[in-house]
Amino acid sequence: MQTPSASITMISVKPRAGISLNVLAGAVCLLTFILTGCSTAPASSATSVDAGLKVSAPAFEVIPLGTAGGLDESNLSSYLISPGYSHRYLAFDAGSVMAGLKVAAANGAFATLPVQADLSVEGNVLTRHITGYALSHAHLDHVAGMVINATDDTPKPVYAMPFTIITLKENIFNWALWPNFTNEGSGYRLNRYRYTYMQAGETQTLGDTDCSLTAYPLSHAGVDKSSAFLYQCDDNAVLYLGDTGPDAVEGTGQLAGLWKTVAPLIKSGRLKGVFIEASYPSDRADNALFGHLTPAWLMRELDTLAALTDSEDPASALRGLKVIITHIKPSLNKQENTLLKIKSELEALNSHGVTLIFPQQGELFYL
Repeated sequence: MQTPSASITMISVKPRAGISLNVLAGAVCLLTFILTGCSTAPASSATSVDAGLKVSAPAFEVIPLGTAGGLDESNLSSYLISPGYSHRYLAFDAGSVMAGLKVAAANGAFATLPVQADLSVEGNVLTRHITGYALSHAHLDHVAGMVINATDDTPKPVYAMPFTIITLKENIFNWALWPNFTNEGSGYRLNRYRYTYMQAGETQTLGDTDCSLTAYPLSHAGVDKSSAFLYQCDDNAVLYLGDTGPDAVEGTGQLAGLWKTVAPLIKSGRLKGVFIEASYPSDRADNALFGHLTPAWLMRELDTLAALTDSEDPASALRGLKVIITHIKPSLNKQENTLLKIKSELEALNSHGVTLIFPQQGELFYL
C-alpha cells in the first residue's frame, strides 16, 4: 500500500553579510501586511515550505534559541514562542539563551522590534521581551542558559513542575553552584526569578494575557522526570514536550495520557504544532535510550495519538499536523550525521502524513 508522502520543512541557517534579506523582508511586511499580507523565504535555495518565514496571521511565532540534544553548549534546547506578532515570548526550556539570541539577531528574527538606544538587540529581547521560562526539567542542557544569564536578566516567573523546582533549589541556585537568583531556597534570595509551581493538569493563566499554560508529567528514564506544556492563546494551542522515552520502554502510560488530552484539540484544528524529541537513530538499543525517543518510537507514539484522535480513520487523523523535531543528539563520529539519518528515517516512516519541521537555531518560523 502506498503511504502518504511526507511533508518536510528544513529551515537553514546561512551567514549573511550586512543587512540580511530577512531584515529587509520584515520591514516590507510590516508596511504592507494590513493591505495585502506577505510572506518571506530564507535567503537560500534550501528546502523551506509551510513553516518557513510565513507572515499571514500566524497563531504563534517561534524562534529556536537552541535545537540540539548535546555536545554543543552554544546550541541546546530552548524555544521562544509568542502569540502572533506580540513579541511577548515565553521561553520553553533554556539550555542556550544568549548564544541563540545572538544568532537570531544576526538572522533578522527581531527586525520588527523597536531599536533600543541603551541595549543590544539580544539584551533588549532578554530583558524586555522574554516574559518567563517554562522548564521541562532541570538537566543542564535545558536550563544552563537561564542560569548563566541570570546575572543580567530581569525579574520574571519560572514555570515548572515541583520536581524541577526542587532540583533547581537544592542543586543549582544554592550559593554553592550558583547564587540564589530566586525567591526560595537557601541563603540570601536575590528574587530575580519567581518559582511558579505547575501541578499536573492544572491550568495557569499567564499574567494579563489571553494565554494559559498547563503542565503534564513525562517519563524520562523514570516516571515524573520531565514535563510537557500545553500553551494556549485564544483559540490556538501548541504542545511542547521535554525529554521523554516511549511508554513501552518506560513502562508507564504518561504519553498515552497526554495524547488523550490533546487529541480533541487536533480534531478541532486548534493544535497548531507539537514539539517532540527524536534524540537517537532507530538502531539505538532500547536499554540505551536513557529516556529518549528514536524515529521508530516517535512514529509508534503518533500511532497511538492518531487512534485517539479519530478511531474510525486513524490513517488520516494527523495529516498536516506540524511536528517539530527537537533534541537530536549530534555525533562525534565523522562517518555519522545523525541529523540527516534521523530526518531520513522520519521521512520513510511518516505514514500519517504529518508535516515534519527540523528547526535551526536562530531561524524564525510561524505556526
